This record gives sequence, C-alpha cells and structure tokens, in this order.
Amino acid sequence: MKHPDQWRETVDPFSLPYRNFSLTQVIGYPHAGNDVFQARGEYQGRTVDVFIKAARQTGADIENEIRTISALELDLAPQIIDHDEKKQLFSVSLAKPGERLSTILAQNKDEYSLDYMYEYGQTLARLHSTQGDFPPVKDRRFFHVPDKSFFQEADLTYVYDYLLTNQPMPGVPCFCHGDFHYANILWENRHLSAILDFELSGMGCREFDIAWALILRPGQQFLTTTQELERFLEGYGSLAAFRRSAVEYYMVQIYSHFYRFTGDEPAYQDHLRKFFEKVCR
Repeated sequence: MKHPDQWRETVDPFSLPYRNFSLTQVIGYPHAGNDVFQARGEYQGRTVDVFIKAARQTGADIENEIRTISALELDLAPQIIDHDEKKQLFSVSLAKPGERLSTILAQNKDEYSLDYMYEYGQTLARLHSTQGDFPPVKDRRFFHVPDKSFFQEADLTYVYDYLLTNQPMPGVPCFCHGDFHYANILWENRHLSAILDFELSGMGCREFDIAWALILRPGQQFLTTTQELERFLEGYGSLAAFRRSAVEYYMVQIYSHFYRFTGDEPAYQDHLRKFFEKVCR
C-alpha cells in the first residue's frame, strides 16, 4: 500500500516513547484526522511494517481503540504491538495486507465495484453481531439535525421538515464500528482483508452505522449508484435485520452535514440534492 509524502506538520514519530517497537523508517503519511504514519521498524527481533497513530484531534480516543480491538479478537482487526503507558498518546499496529477499494478500482479497469458490495454489507452485519461489554458510542455532530437556519439558507426546508417528522424510534443497541467506510476497509483478492480505525466504536444504532457506510464521500468512485447501495443492503440483510426507513433517514441527516462543508463542490452538492428529492419529497 502506497501512501503520500508528508502533507502537513505532524508530531515527530521518532520522538514517541516506544516500549516494544523501534522505529527505523517512515514510508508514508496517510490522510487522517490524527497523525498517522506508514512505517517500518524492529519488533521482537524482526523487521515489520506498521502504522503509527498519534493523537492529534480533540476527539481522538486511542484508548478506546486499543481496548476494543483487544476485546474483539477479530482477525480482520489490526494487531496492536505498542502504545504509551496511558494508552492515550499513540499506538503501533502491524500493517494488514490489502488496498482500499478506491485504489483497486483506479488501478484496474476490469474490476467492478458492484462485485464487492455484497461482502461489504455482510461484513458490517457480522461486526454488528459482536457480543461483549462495550461503552456507548461517543456523541457526534452527525447524530443531530443541523439548525433550521442552515436548511432555509440552502433552500432545503423540505429536508428539515422530513427530518423533524420522520425521526426513527430507538432500536436495540448493537456493537457499532463508528467509522465503517472505504478509507478504513482493505481488500485483497476481491475479499475484505482488514477493518481499521476503531476509535469511534461502541454500542450504538445499527441503522446509523449502515448509513455511515453507504454515504458517498466527495471524490469517491463507488457507491454512486442505486444498484451498489442495494447490493450492500442485500449482503447485510442476508445475515441481520435492519430498518430500511431508518437507514434512509440517517443518510439524509448525515448528508445534510456533508452539504454544509462542500460548498466548493457543486457537482457533489447536486448529487446530494437529488438524493434529498428522492427520499424527502
């Protein structure tokens, strides 16, 4: 997996207080909210490729990620091999095999995103079946409807009305990844090979977690069609029940926030308006 060169000022990864790992080389700087480094070093007498995550953003919760991965015992989750004593500043995990789907599709024109969607949905359903003692997911702005003034200024008052009158009843909480989308999912040989970034995980709403996975991000080259979305939901539904109306509701709510900070991308906003028209009218 190839990651970009340094694109912003970061903490010096060589200055972190490693206990079990010795850093020898930084290979790349993945785009992320926290400072993340693709790196190489020594661990238990062998050279290993790793990802180092250092807390940067206010909502960083490295301790939750370490605790969750330890409790999950999930082969798809990365193995954490080092962290600071308080589990708050940084973590080091062994690199998992695979590439992001966006990279695979860009490099090979013979690959079709629709072929990946069924397993994509099934994997999230399996994750939602996880049993254990997990804390509630942390509150996020995406869990709430934006102020009415935003919808009025954007000429989307009908979307605000939809969100006020169609709010789903609370469902039974399940374990949620919290950030299950293409940037945190790796694939190898057409099968899902890794799930990354468990900082936001905990007990929460399955339909919101599904909606977050289905959201089209700016520049994303898949999940652009109804067929892909339906195939994802078909995969999910093969293993677990969900409320479709609630998924659509949370997609509208999340997209409302995305609309707010993509004013410089009119084509993307046009896609969102079409989605609003389809669901909210």
